[in-house]
Amino acid sequence: MLKRAGLILLIIVLFVLMFTFTALNTGQVELDLGFFKRSYPISMALAGTFVLGMIFGMLCMTAFVFRLINERRNLRRSLRISESEVSSLRNLPLSDAD
Repeated sequence: MLKRAGLILLIIVLFVLMFTFTALNTGQVELDLGFFKRSYPISMALAGTFVLGMIFGMLCMTAFVFRLINERRNLRRSLRISESEVSSLRNLPLSDAD
């Protein structure tokens, strides 16, 4: 319950900060890519930059995540083989029980 209240409070605080930032920064930023020239509000430009950075970060993480998934699959396969070997060794009769 406390986690949920904290999360709701965090969302409200972030919304208020975002609204305040947007209200205080009403200027325009010009985006010139050589073949494309357009003017955007500062808040929209920063939000777009944030979203593009987040997408780029996710794309960069995919190789790492796939490597971890592959390593986990190999480790599970190795564990399964080791467990079957241990169970087969446990089922062997004792020969030197003198």
